[in-house]
Amino acid sequence: MIRMWWLPTALLVAGCASYDGHTLVPGKASAAEVKALMGVPALELKRPNGDTLLYFTHYPSGREIFVAVIRADGVLHGIEQRLTRLNIHTLAVGMREDAVRELFGPPREISRLPRQQRNVWEYPWREAREVRILWVQFSDDGVLREVIETHDYKADPQGVL
Repeated sequence: MIRMWWLPTALLVAGCASYDGHTLVPGKASAAEVKALMGVPALELKRPNGDTLLYFTHYPSGREIFVAVIRADGVLHGIEQRLTRLNIHTLAVGMREDAVRELFGPPREISRLPRQQRNVWEYPWREAREVRILWVQFSDDGVLREVIETHDYKADPQGVL
């Protein structure tokens, strides 16, 4: 009897190996190749210049959002991870929902603060080994009103202080 104890691990590694699209070659890979390797995008946004932004997440547990920029000719321009400290620092009160959506893509969850009349977009992310959470609050007119970013205490193992 041949034991294949390593097979589940190999399949798991193979499945995760292409999540960030690191094997795709900008300037050569097509949109179809990006989708075949990275899966179905969580969101597709069309820019006025003809480019398409493809957002890939692993929600609900994922803490990264990769964006593949596909040029108007259908060829990959580049892929980047958007949930970074640098991008979070570009958020400013007064930004519109569509600008935040283009920057980060779809939130993991949208909740409502009825007394404040705000919608809250939740983005879990990671900085090095620390799990973080970003909440972006919008008023009913779609304007960014508050940004809260902190350690994600709900993600800590039980019993750890």
